Amino acid sequence: METILIVDDEKNYPLILSAVLEEEGFETFTANSGIEALEILKNADVDLVLTDMKMPSMDGMELLEKIKLEDEDLPVIMMTAHGTVDKAVEAMQKGAYSYILKPFDNDRLILYVNKAISMYRVVKENRQLRNAVELQYSFGNIIGKSKAMQDVFETIWKVAPTSATVLIEGGSGTGKELVAKSIHFNSLRRDKAFVAVNCSALAESLLESELFGHEKGAFTGAVAMKKGRFELADGGTLFLDEISELSQSLQVKLLRILQEKIFERVGGVRPISVDIRIIAATNKNLKEEMEQGRFREDLYYRLNVVHIVLPLLRERQADILLLVDHFINKYGDERKSAVSVTGLDQEVERLFYNYSWPGNVRELENVIERAMILCPGEIIRLSDLPKDFKGSVKDAQFLDGIPPDAKLHETVTTLEKMMIKRALKLTNNVQSKAAELLGIGKSGLNKKINKYRIY
Repeated sequence: METILIVDDEKNYPLILSAVLEEEGFETFTANSGIEALEILKNADVDLVLTDMKMPSMDGMELLEKIKLEDEDLPVIMMTAHGTVDKAVEAMQKGAYSYILKPFDNDRLILYVNKAISMYRVVKENRQLRNAVELQYSFGNIIGKSKAMQDVFETIWKVAPTSATVLIEGGSGTGKELVAKSIHFNSLRRDKAFVAVNCSALAESLLESELFGHEKGAFTGAVAMKKGRFELADGGTLFLDEISELSQSLQVKLLRILQEKIFERVGGVRPISVDIRIIAATNKNLKEEMEQGRFREDLYYRLNVVHIVLPLLRERQADILLLVDHFINKYGDERKSAVSVTGLDQEVERLFYNYSWPGNVRELENVIERAMILCPGEIIRLSDLPKDFKGSVKDAQFLDGIPPDAKLHETVTTLEKMMIKRALKLTNNVQSKAAELLGIGKSGLNKKINKYRIY
């Protein structure tokens, strides 16, 4: 039951409004001054403030400003006489939800109140979901409630306090650097540097200097001594992304550092000792690279002390809507529209579940970021998605795993069973929600469940 705070210096006015609103099922608090209202707000959960504009000591405008400092989302409706309409408009510019002119009829008041309450209800639900994501399904900025991601979180939690070397494998866009940062910032090294290097971004000669540094005059253009990433990461963590792209000679040097914790700058002879933790990542299967002779066996086993494999997004469908909500909140502040985006159209949800997401979480984030810019309303619809994205979701993707000699009836039956099972799983076996997700009636779904004996 939502609660409304009514503020007016006229003694009887709050009591009359309170009786009207309580008949509509709301709980109410009443106050005869702005100071009294602020005291109530400190000690009670309020979903809407209905305040007069003109009051002694603290007027409605000042009360509004103080409310917005504490909770910028809490809706405030200003009550005003004709002579103060300009002030009411100013109040809306400062964050008031709306204003209503005195005298007003009860039906108009209830209409305004219901709209404001509905808006704030959505805000609170988004807050609760965001908190649930942060508390239950996240580790830093990594989000997921799927079994695969919960296993990743557990490994991070166990390995972070140690100094063990970690090897992270996963496709492009799965969040390997986020995992590396989570390990670092939950470790005893969190107050020291986290230094990242992409091993595929530089030529070998430049990468060697980037990693180990160089002495003045070590090569043409080396006009001064430069510290490398190993020195810069001393005491902290060095993240080596795309480790499979290291040349054989650099693999040898890296192996020595892992074994002895010393190295020399390019062109130098003085050994430099470092205390670093190495986290390596690759989008390839490093064991296969080793077996093919492209990666040193001794280095592989040095790196692979703790092994984390990140699942592809299509392998963790239960996380898609959590990620969508996270990105909607992330890019909400960048919207030019005054209307807040609250979620996806059902057709878009089905599209997202059926899409293969070759770009993984990074691709999903890009799609949502663009949709947040173009979406005119509260719900992201198909028209808000990029044309190239919609064009890539072809019926042909469903044919990839179907044998050429498959029979139509058998294939359709199998696919129907799979979709029903998936919908039930995604909705925790709530048939009404599963039917809505599938776009069919609940009775029709029930018949199919009995027909296929899905229990």
